[in-house]
Amino acid sequence: MAGVMIGVGPHKASHTAVAVSGAEEPLGQLRVRASAAQADRLLEWAAAWPHRTWAVEGAGGLGHLLAQQLLSAGERVLDVRPKLGSRVRLLAAGNVNKNDPNDARSVAVAALRSPGVREARPDDHAAVLKVWSKRRRDLASSRTQTVCRLHAVLCELVPGAVAKAIIADHAARLLGSITPPDAVAAARCELAAALIEDLRRTDGQLSARRGRSSTLPSGPAGRA
Repeated sequence: MAGVMIGVGPHKASHTAVAVSGAEEPLGQLRVRASAAQADRLLEWAAAWPHRTWAVEGAGGLGHLLAQQLLSAGERVLDVRPKLGSRVRLLAAGNVNKNDPNDARSVAVAALRSPGVREARPDDHAAVLKVWSKRRRDLASSRTQTVCRLHAVLCELVPGAVAKAIIADHAARLLGSITPPDAVAAARCELAAALIEDLRRTDGQLSARRGRSSTLPSGPAGRA
């Protein structure tokens, strides 16, 4: 692969970039703070190598934002899986210590030498669907947790509690039929009422999410 490969190890607070030649010779390194100016600083530093390619570790994960910023600036960006960079670092003779520069260099070498490293692409409509699909999964998971907690509380108040799937209105009617005999039971009733409200809120969010999904256009993300 011609030109300079710049490996980037992204982190929450900072990003470390290391430039290497096609022969894996180190050409320079830079650490930038994660900020609004992160891409501009990296591009200014990399201007010395006009024929360059960026290799961002986890361009679909922690390095996603930086990768997208570089793509928006017209740069070529490769997505290097974290395991691939780790493998290169562990196999590198005399350079096995884990630190930010070694990580970034390993990412660059992995991009140079590993077949099948894919190019990062600008976010499109599929990315929009992915965002909302994850949101729906998170809501469904939260609903399951709430239902399990509600069922556990109701079992402490009513023998057998709810035999079928718990629905908020059904649970509310059941709770309304209970007269707590003591302070402990009253506290459990209060908790059950709070969980029912949580369930209703989550159900409402899921319903709204389904409605929004049905109206999403099939064009580019900018029209979603």
